[in-house]
Amino acid sequence: MDFQFKKNTLDGSYHVVFSSGHEAIGHWLLEELGSDLVKLEQLMQQIGAQKENLQEWRLLGREWSLFIEQNEVHITANHLLSLEDEDLYDDLSAYDEESESWCGVEDFEQVLHSWRAFID
Repeated sequence: MDFQFKKNTLDGSYHVVFSSGHEAIGHWLLEELGSDLVKLEQLMQQIGAQKENLQEWRLLGREWSLFIEQNEVHITANHLLSLEDEDLYDDLSAYDEESESWCGVEDFEQVLHSWRAFID
């Protein structure tokens, strides 16, 4: 998974670019976590605890949600969670490709460490 962080020096806003298939991680990072270092530290502590007890854990956000399941991180747009019609979901899967991402916990931790170093 490749990613790049950028900061607009004029207005202080952040921009992230993730490789194909991992775009949702970038959306989640900006929209749900942002530059909140306290929230970032709490999340990193939670992930560390999850790795030890291997239980499922979720963090439901305003637009994006994070799920940790058996050493995998799943980020999905909340509008996908409300799709109960499986046929409709299948029809929209190509359209919503940027709305859902999976990665390993270790890879996700690396993203969070890199993000912390970038915004700090």
